[in-house]
Amino acid sequence: MADRVTVIGWDGSPLTAAGRAALSAATLVAGAAHHLTLPEVPPAAERVRLGSVDLAARRIAAHRGTAVVLADGDPGFFGVVRTLRAPEHGLEVEVVPAVSAVAAAFARAGMPWEDARTVVAHQRTLRRAVNVCRAHPKVAVLTSPGAGPAELALLLDGVHRTFVVCEELGTTRERVSVLTSDRAADHAWRDPNVVLVIGGGATGTTPAAPWLTGHSTTALPVRGWGLPTEEYGPAAPGRDRPGTGEDPSLRAAQLARLGPRPGDLVWDIGCAGGAFSVEAARFGAAVIAVDADPAACARTEQAARRHGALLQTVPGRAPHVLERLPEPDVVRIAAGGVPVVTACTDRRPERIVAHASTRDEAEAVGAALADGGYEVESLLLQTVGLDPGDWSERERCVVFLLSGRRIERSP
Repeated sequence: MADRVTVIGWDGSPLTAAGRAALSAATLVAGAAHHLTLPEVPPAAERVRLGSVDLAARRIAAHRGTAVVLADGDPGFFGVVRTLRAPEHGLEVEVVPAVSAVAAAFARAGMPWEDARTVVAHQRTLRRAVNVCRAHPKVAVLTSPGAGPAELALLLDGVHRTFVVCEELGTTRERVSVLTSDRAADHAWRDPNVVLVIGGGATGTTPAAPWLTGHSTTALPVRGWGLPTEEYGPAAPGRDRPGTGEDPSLRAAQLARLGPRPGDLVWDIGCAGGAFSVEAARFGAAVIAVDADPAACARTEQAARRHGALLQTVPGRAPHVLERLPEPDVVRIAAGGVPVVTACTDRRPERIVAHASTRDEAEAVGAALADGGYEVESLLLQTVGLDPGDWSERERCVVFLLSGRRIERSP
């Protein structure tokens, strides 16, 4: 096997002394086409075009001599080092890093980036990368052919963001473009490129100094979930108290069963005052909140701003309004009954939760979930609020919770 494998990062600037020394001693050099034409590559060295990193690693493992792998940016950051260090290849790896493409892109934009999320967009992960862009105000997207700026823009339909598109960083063909997301689909972009997706966050505030990468510090420091509904704003006009579907204990049980997480898209159908939508967004998921009442959508947006959460509201009556929404990962149904449940099962999200006030309603919803190919759990939840002074009952909520877990269909 190779005596030594040195991975050299390249950002367009001259190689460091360590990089030049390793490259001059190489008997095998692997890299992209533009790497293999560098003048520092020894003429006698075997050259391997880096397409599949796994196949290249096997070539390197079988090579007798000194191998060098050239890679753009920092090869330890979403780069080739992870594959080369896989146990099946048995390679000892030394890394000479360069400035990562993400760091270079933010430098070109003149922006700090410790609070940014970084995602990799391939055709198989593009939808999840877009959901991260929906949910966070600052995201760096490492793109690939077929999953570039135009595709990101098309899937962000209805969500306004600013794109900073950095093409061929570190080369003589480098180009940086700033434009709104709705215009990005009209351009032909050169590979490789990095897209900074910016916007949707709080304005007019000075963010605190971050202490954890990838997390914004502008949101209010709220701890926990299943918080009292009043935390998210006043009840709807004409109502003294929240409805049964807005009970905090029910909301906590629904969140526990759905498990929203970064990369997910949550549908909240019947968002009311936005408590569920905001709490799902605080888990890092993208959220589309739907309600037939435009005032409910407005209250949800206000609650999201109050808690520093990003989400999208769509006024309209389900199930018809759902037809034009992107594919969900998990769904909470608070309005619409069996027709909405059936429409959601047709879209095949991984999990669905709903509630009912009577047994007949619960049986109908459970049957609709089962008929749609879901394993059904049905619970009767009862919560009683007590006055801690005299332990007298203040309020009581009794509700059926229905949850469905998708049954995978045989191919």
